[in-house]
Amino acid sequence: MRRAARGPRPEAVPTLIARACLLVGLLDIAAGAFPRFRHSRMHTLAEVLPGTLGPFAAALALSSGVLLLLLAHGLRRRKRRAWRAAVVLLPIGACAQFAYRHSFAGVVIPLLLLWLLAKHRAQFDALPDPRSRWRALANFVVMGAGSILIGLLIVSTHPRRLVGDPSLADRLQHVLYGLFGLDGPLDYTGSTSRTVAVSLGALGMVTALTTVYFTFRPEHPAARLTQDDESRLRALLDRHGARDSLGHFALRRDKGVVFSPSGKAAVCYRVVSGVMLASGDPIGDVEAWPGAIERFMDEARAHSWTPAVMGCSETGGEVWTRETGLDALELGDEAVVDVADFSLTGRAMRNVRQMVKRIERAGYETRVRRIHDLGPGELDRIRRAADDWRGTDTERGFSMALGRIGDAADGDCLIATAHKSDSPSSGAPGPYGDLKAVLHFVPWGGTGVSLDLMRRDRTADPGMNELLIVAALQAAPKLGISHVSLNFAMFRSALARGEKIGAGPVLRAWRGLLVFLSRWFQIESLYRFNAKFRPRWEPRFVVYRSSKDLPRIGWAAMRAEGFVHLRMPGVLRRRAPQPRPCAHTRREEEAHAA
Repeated sequence: MRRAARGPRPEAVPTLIARACLLVGLLDIAAGAFPRFRHSRMHTLAEVLPGTLGPFAAALALSSGVLLLLLAHGLRRRKRRAWRAAVVLLPIGACAQFAYRHSFAGVVIPLLLLWLLAKHRAQFDALPDPRSRWRALANFVVMGAGSILIGLLIVSTHPRRLVGDPSLADRLQHVLYGLFGLDGPLDYTGSTSRTVAVSLGALGMVTALTTVYFTFRPEHPAARLTQDDESRLRALLDRHGARDSLGHFALRRDKGVVFSPSGKAAVCYRVVSGVMLASGDPIGDVEAWPGAIERFMDEARAHSWTPAVMGCSETGGEVWTRETGLDALELGDEAVVDVADFSLTGRAMRNVRQMVKRIERAGYETRVRRIHDLGPGELDRIRRAADDWRGTDTERGFSMALGRIGDAADGDCLIATAHKSDSPSSGAPGPYGDLKAVLHFVPWGGTGVSLDLMRRDRTADPGMNELLIVAALQAAPKLGISHVSLNFAMFRSALARGEKIGAGPVLRAWRGLLVFLSRWFQIESLYRFNAKFRPRWEPRFVVYRSSKDLPRIGWAAMRAEGFVHLRMPGVLRRRAPQPRPCAHTRREEEAHAA
C-alpha cells in the first residue's frame, strides 16, 4: 500500500516552551550540583533563570530544576494542568528573584515566559489522561532514583572540602540520610555541609510532595464500554460484521468507543501510555467511517494522545490515511482459510494429515459447537480449564482477542474441544474430566469465524491445536461457515521472502533479526503454524502519525496485547470491576438462587 502524505505538523509553540523548560531545568540542576559550573560562562545565563535564588541557590536550583523537567513533559503535550502550574510557578520565581537577588533580568525572564503562556493559552487545552495510583508509585521510584543519583553528584563534587576519604557506601548513606533531612557520616569544611544538607533535603521534599500529590489526586479511570455502547456496536455488527474478521473483537469491555455523528460507524480504542490505540477497521457502514475517524482524532487531540491503529485492513488503511493524513506501514498478514478449498489430501498437507491421524488413533475425539448449544456445567468447566491452561498471569490479546468465554451475549461464538477418556491405570480423572484442549472462535459476519484463543492441557499429546483447527474446518459447512480466520503472522512477508533464493543481504539480515526475536514473541512459529493450513494471506497495517512515534506505539501495543505487564502492589491496586451481566444472565442467576 502506498504511504500517504504526512499531515500537518502539531503546534510548535507548546514544543518550544517545553524545550525551554527542559533546558532551564537542566541548567538549574547543573548549577546546584556542580560547584565549578557556578563560575563558568554557562552560569552567567543560569543566574537569571528561575531557580538560583540567593544563599539557598543550590537547593532551589535542584528543586526547581526537577520540577521544570516534570513540567516540560506536560507542556509538550499541551496539558491544561501543566499550563496552570507554570502560570503559578513563574510569578513565584520572579518574586523570589527580586526578593533574594534584586535581579532585574531574573524578574523579566519569568514574566516574559508568563506572557507567552498567557498569549498562547488556547493551545494548552489537553484534558487529563486516564490514571490510577500506579502513577504515584512510578513517580516515587523514578524520582527516588533520580534524587539518589543527583545526591551522589552533590556529595562528590566538593572533594577539596570533604573531610577524610569516605567510601561509596558512606556517600550513599549520607545521601539517603540527607533525603530524609538527617545528618549523614560525611563532613565538609566551611559552609559546604549546610549547602549539601539543604540540597539533599530539597530533593527529598520534592520527591515526597510529588508522590503525595499523585497519590491523593482523583483517579480518572480508562473508558469502558457501557451497556448502551455494546448494544449499538452489536447492531452495527449485525449489519456490517462480515466486512472485517476483527469486528467482533471490538466488543471487548475494556475498550472505549466513539461513534460517527450519524451513529452508523464507530471506532473502538484503548489508551495505553498516552497512545490512543484503535484495532482493526472501524465498525459499521464504510460511508460513515470518515465521521467516526474524525471523532477519534478529535478525542486524541482533546487529550493530546498519540493516535494509532493496529491491524487494520488495506481498505481501512486507505481510509485512515486519506481522512487524517497519517502514514501506514504493513505490519503482517492474517491467515484466512476458505472452507471450500480446504482438504487434507495432497503432499502439501501430509504433515498435518499424519499428525491428525496419529492423535485420533491415540483415542482423542473432537466436538465443534456453538456456545448456546453447551450446557451451563460444561461451559463453566471449559471456562475454568481455559483460565488454568493460560500459561501466563494475565490474559493476552487486544486486537484479536475477546477476553472472555461463555458470555450469554456471545452465543454465536464457536467452541472446538478435544476429549480423551482417562484409562483405569491413570488413576482419578483430572479436574476437567476428559477435556484436553479448547479453541474459541468469534463470529465473522454470518458465514465466518475468527480464531480467538487456543488452550490445551500441558499433559496432552502434541498437536492438539492442529487437531482442533482441522475439526473446526471439517465441521464448518454444517454450521454455515465458509471462511475461517486463523492467527495473525507479524512480518510474514519478510520471513517468507527472506528465506527464498536470491534474497538480498538486507532482507536476510532482517529475517535473521525476526528469527532471533521469535525466541520471545513467537513471530516465526506463528507464521509456520498458520502456513500448515495453506491459507490466503490478507495484509494488515499499522497507522501512525510520525516515524518517531513508532517506538512509543510499539510499547503501547505490547502492553495492550499483554506481552509487557506492569502490576501494582496489592495495597495500591485498584479493585477490578466485575463483568457486567446481561439481562439473560441475571435472570438465570435469579432462577438458580430461587
